Amino acid sequence: MDPYAALRFKEFNIFLIVRFSMVFAWSMQFIVIEWQVYSMTKDPLSLGIIGLMEVIPAVSTALFAGHIVDQKEKRNLLIKCILGFSIISFGLFALSLPSVLAEWETQQVLYGIYFLVFLGGIVRAFLGPTIFSLIALIVPKRIYPNAATWSSTTWQLAGVLGPALAGFSISWIGVHWSMCVIFGFSVFALIFLSQISRKPILNPKIGEPVFQSLREGLKFVFGTKAIFGALTLDMIAVLFGGAVALLPIYAQDILHVGAEGFGVLRAAPAVGAALMMFGSTRFPLHKNAGKKLLLAVFGFGICIIVFGLSTSFWLSVAALFLSGGVDGISMIIRQTILQLKTPDNMRGRVASVNSMFVGSSNELGAFESGVAAKLLGTVAAVVFGGTMTLLTVGITAWVSPTFRNLDLQDDVKAHEAED
Repeated sequence: MDPYAALRFKEFNIFLIVRFSMVFAWSMQFIVIEWQVYSMTKDPLSLGIIGLMEVIPAVSTALFAGHIVDQKEKRNLLIKCILGFSIISFGLFALSLPSVLAEWETQQVLYGIYFLVFLGGIVRAFLGPTIFSLIALIVPKRIYPNAATWSSTTWQLAGVLGPALAGFSISWIGVHWSMCVIFGFSVFALIFLSQISRKPILNPKIGEPVFQSLREGLKFVFGTKAIFGALTLDMIAVLFGGAVALLPIYAQDILHVGAEGFGVLRAAPAVGAALMMFGSTRFPLHKNAGKKLLLAVFGFGICIIVFGLSTSFWLSVAALFLSGGVDGISMIIRQTILQLKTPDNMRGRVASVNSMFVGSSNELGAFESGVAAKLLGTVAAVVFGGTMTLLTVGITAWVSPTFRNLDLQDDVKAHEAED
């Protein structure tokens, strides 16, 4: 297959610019918030609370959001999501004003940050399903795997630059002006999104009762072994392998590398993932997808354990870099499974369940890591998470031979024939 097939569609290139801008802004914002909150509290539990404040609304509204996405026009819905993010980022910019920090009590500022993060969780519940659904309306079905790879690569590339710039910008211009940069990227995304045309609504059941719609979506996900297996495996791995949530502690108290070192550590996994994803555009992963996904998650667990035990900055960077590489493989395979196995009229609901399983497990993982670090100590918490990831892979491979032997080649050929 042409490795640049999806890039030959103008609107898909515009979509990638929008996605890059939003992921860049969101990932940079999360890092700046983590740094600010830990600097204010010096409490690892506060990092966990950040994750919890985002995951509660994201999970509780996810299914409802999926129903709305399947019922509404996708381009305009994405515009509303980005507007919501822009308002939140501007609010965080205002909270980081020197005059606010000087006049308000620390607890007041913290509660303001947590509240805005909570609102961000609601926005994210709609953002993920909308983006997932919009891709399928921009490119033809025969190149879904290629489009999924480029979309995931863009996501990871933004995840490289966002955290890296966050670390350096905190050092160079401070938290306040870093938040201004984030707001600027959200406005940039809105400008480019206006160049994508409105898309048709492919759901034949417009006006379907909410609970009936949600029931059908859950029934489809739980009844499709390939989707359910991929989501479950990734959810548990990310939940227990959330070492990145503790990076402010490693940067400040264990490795002693400051804000710039923190930026390098935070960017290392995304660098590895982005490089792996660029390579995968020439070497598709749909053959023996089940075995490759299991091996990728197993490798992720090993890397997390090495990082947890390391006291060397560059060994820690290398472990995080490799963890990103194998996680990139996992992400591409999972996104390919979702794109190939999901009918057009259910993409919003399936993507919402995906956000509940995998997307929100990042924040739950941050909370789990914060609590574990408080109870066990930082190093023990990270090693425990990596060990649980390895156990998850072993159990999945043992109890689910159908998933272990999953191969997507026939699905790819079927979509090529359909187009």
